[in-house]
Amino acid sequence: MKTKVLIVEDQFVEANDLQLMLVKAGYGVCGIARTVVIAQKMIEQEKPDLVLLDIFLKGKLTGIDLARELKENNIAFIFLSANSSEDILTAAKATQPYGFLVKPFREKDLLVTLEIAAYRHEHSLESVVRKEAILQEQLAEVIAGSSTWNQKILDIGKVLQPYIPFDFIAAGFNTMGGTPGNGVGFLRIGFDEYQLIGMEELSTIARLTVPEILSLAAVTTTEPTATLYNGAAFEAITQLPSLKKLFADTFQVRSHLSLPVSFLNEKAFSFCLYSKRPDTYHAKHILLYGRLQQLFNNSMEAMLKTAGGTVAEGPVNEQVDIVHNQQNPQGFEGIIGKSHLLLNVFDHITQVAPTDTSVLILGESGTGKERIAACIHNLSPRKAQRLVKVNCAALPPTLIESELFGHEKGAFTGAIDRRIGKFEQADKGTIFLDEIGELPFELQVKLLRVLQEKEIERIGAKMPTKIDIRIIAATNRTLEKEVAEGRFRLDLYYRLNVFPLLLPPLRERKEDIPALAYHFMHYYNRKTGKRISGFSDRVLKSMMAYSWPGNIRELEHLIERSILLAKGDIIENMSIPASFSKEKVGNNEEVKMKTIHENERDHIISVLKKCNGRIWGPGAAAEILNIPPTTLKSKMDKLGIKKVFME
Repeated sequence: MKTKVLIVEDQFVEANDLQLMLVKAGYGVCGIARTVVIAQKMIEQEKPDLVLLDIFLKGKLTGIDLARELKENNIAFIFLSANSSEDILTAAKATQPYGFLVKPFREKDLLVTLEIAAYRHEHSLESVVRKEAILQEQLAEVIAGSSTWNQKILDIGKVLQPYIPFDFIAAGFNTMGGTPGNGVGFLRIGFDEYQLIGMEELSTIARLTVPEILSLAAVTTTEPTATLYNGAAFEAITQLPSLKKLFADTFQVRSHLSLPVSFLNEKAFSFCLYSKRPDTYHAKHILLYGRLQQLFNNSMEAMLKTAGGTVAEGPVNEQVDIVHNQQNPQGFEGIIGKSHLLLNVFDHITQVAPTDTSVLILGESGTGKERIAACIHNLSPRKAQRLVKVNCAALPPTLIESELFGHEKGAFTGAIDRRIGKFEQADKGTIFLDEIGELPFELQVKLLRVLQEKEIERIGAKMPTKIDIRIIAATNRTLEKEVAEGRFRLDLYYRLNVFPLLLPPLRERKEDIPALAYHFMHYYNRKTGKRISGFSDRVLKSMMAYSWPGNIRELEHLIERSILLAKGDIIENMSIPASFSKEKVGNNEEVKMKTIHENERDHIISVLKKCNGRIWGPGAAAEILNIPPTTLKSKMDKLGIKKVFME
């Protein structure tokens, strides 16, 4: 059966050329629409398999408006356009097109793009069905298992995490209400590491009594249907006292998804997911839960009865086994930190690494893009093969084509031997194209051919060479801006931007600075033979106040220099630029200087808050401060830090 294609293009000549090429290649063209309104009618009548869609069309509605409808109806579409403004490109990217063709285009480009789009669409639908089937099996296995109530809630959260991300999950009647044994929550503190937050733990961290928490539960509304709250909506529901406001203030969460479970006796029960990012939850999460809700409805009541005797009584207090991972989870060696932004990057890596999907790593200089590329490769089925790294900015313009694609002997003056290029060296493995935004415009066309046709052509060769590679690209530039200004090809951008991965700058994950600082301190201790044991309070405070425009690379270089210059076993001074190191208050005056003991007390309290009162274990306060837990407790007593921070 022929693939039915609808052409939405208001230029007669271009639309006619497209139709001729498609018919010649064996496609069925079900029509040509010159406006969105006409296209909508034809889509309803003809039910096309794929739509070729121009962005700019006659009338009030644009191709981007139609693309949103096509996405909702699971119809694959390819954009047709010349270079556009940055705002238009951003809006077009948000619709997640299956391809992009820049006018004018060759017949071969059109056909290859159609094949890729059809393949991606088919496999994306299959992938969704397959993943949801696996998710249902995992949830059913957890719910039917013999583990304790708390462990089951944790295991359900772990199963949901790749599909519906969260930093804190709470489960119980009226969220955390009823009797003290009903509510249970888990706070994510590592990649696969969660801290139990029961009623007593919440009371300690929030500095509230259990009756006070129960009074908040009594005034907390429970949504009858799955409901999401992002940004301003979340701010609105956390204005008045409630458990939602308590969670927002205590765990610094900024968005919320309520997933209710219905029982025959009409008892209110829900899973409440919270994220520290303001825009985490979307309609797709509600739709996913809609397909899972019957499983929850049928299974949770039995699970509750097993745990607590009856649904009305709820689960009893139980212990839960929580695995505390090392600083670096398996597969993420060399990446230090546990901030929620970094954990979100880890989640995305675990999703994309097993596939052959192209990845575009975005981020400022010094954020660790090369290490992230290595993680993706090491977690992929290609890990036994080569990871070839290419810095596009460092290649001489006259030799870049030869470096990437190779050349035959005698292809040009000086080519005394055959040269195997970087792409061919990476065959069966992965190639990492760093600073892809620096690639000359004329070579971007050839790179697009490689991505589409999976073959390269050495300079001077008579036949192309087939290759099997995965491409990971990285840039610190805003590629939408580069495209809008004509320095980067639009079709190449969309071909690379299949799975964008944004790395946060260090100033947005400052809670990771102490761990990074001690990591580099230990590294350069080994390298230089020194025995530096830590940093002074003033240095730590300065590091936390600095904005780090050079990110992790700048931090590493400053610590290396400080170790070399250190006179004793503590780094007392660090040459942080003065213009960035001062903390400011509202009137732009410098903060009043504090004593060493005041700074030490403030720093310990700050670390304890970030660790939610945890003193022992990986990632806890003692480890971050690099002192034994007993010493930390002694310091807390000496400095008058209340035991409310303790576990």
